[in-house]
Amino acid sequence: MSASLAMQKALRDRLIGTAAVTDLVPATSILDRNARPNPDPSIIIGEGQELPGDDIARKKLDLVFDLHVWKKEAGLTGVKAIAGAMRTAIHSSRPPMPAGYHCGDCFVMGARYLRDPDGETSHAVVTVSAMVGEV
Repeated sequence: MSASLAMQKALRDRLIGTAAVTDLVPATSILDRNARPNPDPSIIIGEGQELPGDDIARKKLDLVFDLHVWKKEAGLTGVKAIAGAMRTAIHSSRPPMPAGYHCGDCFVMGARYLRDPDGETSHAVVTVSAMVGEV
């Protein structure tokens, strides 16, 4: 398993294990998929980037994930509430990692709130940064 996949699984486990998140988005709607329409509401694990860390042994990686929040609503209130719950869940503590990996840091580095062109859907992109080491 790659460090990126291990961290993706750890993030999903954290989100589905946090009642404040699943009160707003059912655990069955927190997915890694590429299909529309998305469940309403939903958190879709989207794009990611894997960058080398700054260690000479090349065992650390800086990972960046975009998590997409979708909700049918006229405004942005719902996606902002979901993004806030996600931030709190992710910042609560470093997520446990599978054997072979250690999470040195994990935080929400930003969020963007967008109105979908369909006029019915709001969208948030929550960007998460993580520093993962191979052990």
